[in-house]
Amino acid sequence: EPPDTPKDFSCQTQDMKRVTCTWRKEETYLYGKNSPRYTLSKTSSQKTALCKPSCSKQCSCSWNIGQQWIWNVTVTVENPLGKKSATDVFDVNHRMYPTAPFQVWEDCTDTEMTLHWNYENNEIELFCQTEVLQPDGKVELHNSSVADSRRITVRGLQPYTEYMARVRCGAAKHFWRWSEWSQPLTTRTKEGTPSGKLDIWREITPVLGGRNVTLFWKQTPNFQANGKIISYEVTLEKIEDGSQPESISFSSVYNSTRIFIDNHSYRISIVAKNNVNLSLPSVLTISRDTDNEVLFCSFLGTEELKEGQVNGTDDGIFISWEPRSIYDSYIIDWCNFPKLQPCDLQWRRFGPNTSSAVISSAAFVPGVRYKFRIYGSVANRASLLEKKIGYLRELPPCLDPIVRKVDLTYNSVTLSWDSYLTNESEPGFVRGYHVYVSPIQGNCNLKGSKKHILSDESELCKYTIENPEEKRYTVKHLMPNTKYKIVVKAFTGGGETPIVNFRYIDTPYNSNMLYFVFLLVIVPALVAAICHWKMKWVKECCCPLIPSPNKSKVLSFKEFKIDSEKVLKINDCLPDMLAMDSNVEAHKL
Repeated sequence: EPPDTPKDFSCQTQDMKRVTCTWRKEETYLYGKNSPRYTLSKTSSQKTALCKPSCSKQCSCSWNIGQQWIWNVTVTVENPLGKKSATDVFDVNHRMYPTAPFQVWEDCTDTEMTLHWNYENNEIELFCQTEVLQPDGKVELHNSSVADSRRITVRGLQPYTEYMARVRCGAAKHFWRWSEWSQPLTTRTKEGTPSGKLDIWREITPVLGGRNVTLFWKQTPNFQANGKIISYEVTLEKIEDGSQPESISFSSVYNSTRIFIDNHSYRISIVAKNNVNLSLPSVLTISRDTDNEVLFCSFLGTEELKEGQVNGTDDGIFISWEPRSIYDSYIIDWCNFPKLQPCDLQWRRFGPNTSSAVISSAAFVPGVRYKFRIYGSVANRASLLEKKIGYLRELPPCLDPIVRKVDLTYNSVTLSWDSYLTNESEPGFVRGYHVYVSPIQGNCNLKGSKKHILSDESELCKYTIENPEEKRYTVKHLMPNTKYKIVVKAFTGGGETPIVNFRYIDTPYNSNMLYFVFLLVIVPALVAAICHWKMKWVKECCCPLIPSPNKSKVLSFKEFKIDSEKVLKINDCLPDMLAMDSNVEAHKL
């Protein structure tokens, strides 16, 4: 290809003695003796080259300017397929490109930093700029207020904080472009007085003769150590008698301590100390009544607060409480690892207009019960308001209820089980029970139940008991003389464990049915047997060969009676034969 016009052609100087021109190298796909040839010359005399260009990714060419300040130069590129050129007209005074500053150093206080530097060409008046990299990654630029100044002061810095700074300069007159940045300088401001207060809390345990108070403290986002904390100082002051305060110092590696106090009221303050000064004191007051601490209430025999249940969310455990207008803040405390003794007590503070919060912690895991206590605080005195328990996520119960008693009838079974333990080790709140029933053969379709399909596609009848205090349940509408499998499962908000083991029962025969069969079959058979055994007597009694007149209903008219005997008139009937009952009767006749 023929060459294109040289691009990005410009000229500049770093020392006002020598000018360097640069331009971008273009590809023509011709090599060897046919590769592009560059020539830099005065526009008025292009036959005489000012310098010999050198090219890699970029081409450059330099020459001494002598006493000439105005230049009109042309760069020409040609190959066998064509020729192109570019021109630059400039005043050397307007093309100053300084070298980067060097020997950068600093002077620091707790909030200011003064940077100093040098540069090579002291004859040129320069204007410089400083870049300061903040700890949060934010970049600030500061310009020097005086031309040719070799220092700049940056104010408003944080005490005992690491910063990185670098400097660049440009011509104060006829600014052309900035120099390269100097080597970065990393420095730290000096220590200052700690700002803000520590966040402090306490846990109170009644003991014989007084109370053990565990004090905790931590640095909040509003607290700035402004240096290296070397110690914490705890001051105890008895309020009633105005005695001399007692101070105790602890190393900076500690964030808690346990002290013993008697049953009087105390004011406790904690400050942080660095090499410069002390922070403002954080104060809490412990009353004689220990702020309704639960253990102390139990110790006195007063009514203990009931624990409310709270639910976990995707972000943590949601807690709400009833706000009271008398408090200026609220505190929630809990243990990240409740099974550890002593546990690592945590706490968070909330403003007076807050009545709910989501407590989150990387230590929260599913299936662990966490206890939360909600305090109201006024004038540095905290009072226990509510207690909550909850899970980040509930899991199924560890164990099934133990069925102790099974009462069977021909069409029902009554199951009785022990009270389910709902202690802190349970992975969820027991919400109730499920009773599963199914005949060994065939599907289950008991009235009042729901179908439940197992993983092996077998079918069960399911009954739900939503009262966790219930310990007895009767399954009705069973078939007599049938074998069933049955199981009782506890369930939580996390469900229930898979069904593994069943209990097998056999319903007895229906006694009412046996009684009916007895009446319908046995009694008639018995009567028939008796009748067969006494056939002659029955025949003579029920259908005699010659009926007895005394037993005839036909002979019941009064006129046919003689005395008490019934009389049959002979002329009223034509007898087939005449027989005598006995000789005695014959003689009477």
